[in-house]
Amino acid sequence: MTDLDLTPGLSPGHLGAPVMEPAGRPPGPPAPRPEPPDPHRRRNGLACLLTALSLVVVFGGIGLAGFSWLQGQRKPPAAADFAGGGSGSVQVSVPEGAGLSQIASALVRNGVVASSLAFTRAAKGSAAAAGRIQPGTYTLRQRMSAAAALAVLVDPANANGLTIPEGWRGSQIYAAIDKKLQLAAGTTEQTAKDQAAELGLPENANGTPEGYLFPATYSVTEDTTAAELLKQMVERAGKEFARDDAEVVATNLGQSLYGLVTIASMVQGEADNSEDMAKVARVIYNRLAKNMPLQLDSTINYALGRSTLNTSVTDTRLDSPYNTYKHAGLPPTPISNPGRQAIMAAVDPAPGDWLYFVTVKPGDTRFTDSFDVQQKNVAEFNATRAASPSATASGSAPASGASSGSSSGSSSGSAPASASAGAGAPSGTGGH
Repeated sequence: MTDLDLTPGLSPGHLGAPVMEPAGRPPGPPAPRPEPPDPHRRRNGLACLLTALSLVVVFGGIGLAGFSWLQGQRKPPAAADFAGGGSGSVQVSVPEGAGLSQIASALVRNGVVASSLAFTRAAKGSAAAAGRIQPGTYTLRQRMSAAAALAVLVDPANANGLTIPEGWRGSQIYAAIDKKLQLAAGTTEQTAKDQAAELGLPENANGTPEGYLFPATYSVTEDTTAAELLKQMVERAGKEFARDDAEVVATNLGQSLYGLVTIASMVQGEADNSEDMAKVARVIYNRLAKNMPLQLDSTINYALGRSTLNTSVTDTRLDSPYNTYKHAGLPPTPISNPGRQAIMAAVDPAPGDWLYFVTVKPGDTRFTDSFDVQQKNVAEFNATRAASPSATASGSAPASGASSGSSSGSSSGSAPASASAGAGAPSGTGGH
């Protein structure tokens, strides 16, 4: 018998028995219950926080406004600048696409202005200077004020540059270089032949610069040579043709890059305006795809070294690889030096099924895939030319058809118009 058996009441562990305290822990008072939060105190604390934040915002805004005001009152640091018009003489070249910073650096390097900052501030503060500094070589003085130097640079008459228009042939460019550099006639053309390997031409050009003398404005100094100008033009053309993955695009169009340059040169000579260039390019591609002769008057004009809107039956029988009436495919070389828009048209021709085009009158070039419609358009073109006082009779037979914008249709054996429009599109660019 145990003591528990003698003790009346409930045994430990039975329901209702007192709980036994763990050994070693003296009994203590019950743990105090946490008081519930005071809603008034919580609201007061939140109000204090919002008030503090508001004060920070207000005083921060006041401080920022004050700082901005002080900054506005401070004058920008003075830029070193010379006074007056300077003295002596120095030539400074401004390349194509040069920005104000590049021009300012060249002026400082040549001792024209005291600091780049003075010049750029003068230029940015002048409405007349915006986009007015043309490429070229300028004769300035040393130690000029920024304003005086700027006045020289914004006057196009002071730009001793050589501007090559879009669509010029190599022969025209050679003559322009001879004149600009005061060389004997034929000097630049001979230089192009003698130094062809040094011009940077692509291999498939076979030493012929035609198509790679990019039209732009080039700087000319007292020391500039014909070879240097030709190299600059070829280098610039290479950069233009390398844009937009032109070589890859040419392959996708079934052409070499040189073929694309040739097409761009014909587009330049045939389109009446820049808006029609992509359509003219499409006509050329469509005819090439069908193995149709291009029949472009501009290629005949190139072979004959002339520019005219009149193409006779005799002309179309010319024995020349540039006669695209007789020979299918592209001519052996480009026929002009195309600009950026003509290049882009050759790279990205407009979608369409056109096979013919003719410019009935300036601004009115008509494209069609119907030979019969082209016949009517050419008839209207001939009537317009005949009514023009400046029209010159060529003595050729009247047109019965026209292709690719020329006034002859090879598939029907028709004769050209009495005043054919060079691929049917008198462009007025001198490319025919």
